[in-house]
Amino acid sequence: MRVILANIVAIYQRELQSYFVSPLAYGVASIFWLIAGIFFVAVLLGPAGIIAQSAMRDMQGQQMGIPVPPIDVPYEFLKIYLGSLGSLSLFILPILSMSLYTEERKRGTIELLATSPITNWAVALGKLLGVLTFFASILAPILLLELIVLAASNPPISPWVAVSGHLGLLLMGGGVLSLGMFLSSLTASTVLAAMMTFALNLSLWIIDLLANAIGGDVGQAIGHLSLLKHYEAAVRGVPETGSVILFLSYILLGIFLTAQSVETFRFQRS
Repeated sequence: MRVILANIVAIYQRELQSYFVSPLAYGVASIFWLIAGIFFVAVLLGPAGIIAQSAMRDMQGQQMGIPVPPIDVPYEFLKIYLGSLGSLSLFILPILSMSLYTEERKRGTIELLATSPITNWAVALGKLLGVLTFFASILAPILLLELIVLAASNPPISPWVAVSGHLGLLLMGGGVLSLGMFLSSLTASTVLAAMMTFALNLSLWIIDLLANAIGGDVGQAIGHLSLLKHYEAAVRGVPETGSVILFLSYILLGIFLTAQSVETFRFQRS
């Protein structure tokens, strides 16, 4: 067991280091921060932002002479902003996962991985933890910005709402990255891997539309696969056990399929 953990840590460190020396990874992070910053200003301070809507609501109440329930500004801000970050992540996560195994194929090192004493699932787990850690590091500055704003809110927002939303974002990211890792193990083309991952994740994101069209028990079962549905529950601060299980299932499914894909590659070459 100690040897397996050491192998996972070694793969994790190598993968994480590769992201921190990659110009592409820094480019992706910069674009993410830029767009996330624009969303931040628009949601909070824009003409149609939460603060402007709250002020307009108060003014209308005073003009009409009737009490108007106030808007919970920090809660509404966090819910809308995290929803925007979830949608934005669908575009950058395929780029982060596209090279996890395609580069191994290009360099010919996937044969070494497939025939090495390290088990395929240990390699997949180490790679996934590496890219997930890099994704978390991209989110860290955004989280700091949110904390500065939320710390000034009165009354203060429940910390659980923020924890639930960000944990949901990380779990959803883990599921997307895991499935993307599997797709990257199927091809030597990074572009094709990214496109397949984006198409799959977009399908899982909007599968609710198909579920609603089908209806009944089948539609309900299909709707349970929706990333958006379960992510929205986490963002609202009311995560359900089923949502956590679904995200973890996607993560485990991606690792399992990746290990099987590499094993199949090994048999084809033997």
